[in-house]
Amino acid sequence: MKTKVLFLCTRNTARSQMAEAFLRKYAGDRFEAYSAGLEPDEIHPCTRQVMQEVGLNLSGQRSKDVEEYMGKKHFGYLITVCTNAEEKCPSVFPGVGQRLHWPFEDPASFVGPDKDKLDKFREVRDQIDQQIKAWLAEQDNE
Repeated sequence: MKTKVLFLCTRNTARSQMAEAFLRKYAGDRFEAYSAGLEPDEIHPCTRQVMQEVGLNLSGQRSKDVEEYMGKKHFGYLITVCTNAEEKCPSVFPGVGQRLHWPFEDPASFVGPDKDKLDKFREVRDQIDQQIKAWLAEQDNE
């Protein structure tokens, strides 16, 4: 049975979606990846674009409210990927084993020309990619 991992963010439009896709890519045989938001919104178009650039199509993913899962599924891990979600998520989350916090900058809040905005999304995407790989390496060593 695969361990379920929930990536939680404020809006579930960028960081948590990226983390879900990367975990599925690298360890879909060992982990079941989910993502959700405290205030879900549509997945940001730049998120879809920068993930497509690394060969990950998010067409099957959608933004979800954390209420969809709270108390309904057991997650081995709840990983918050933004400070806002970490602060606002209930300290006791029913059905969660371990809770981790990986704070990433919100690329959607970046203000600037479209090219610079895309660069910010790529930067955060690459940070999440590396964090997922490092975490999986730790899991292998336990």
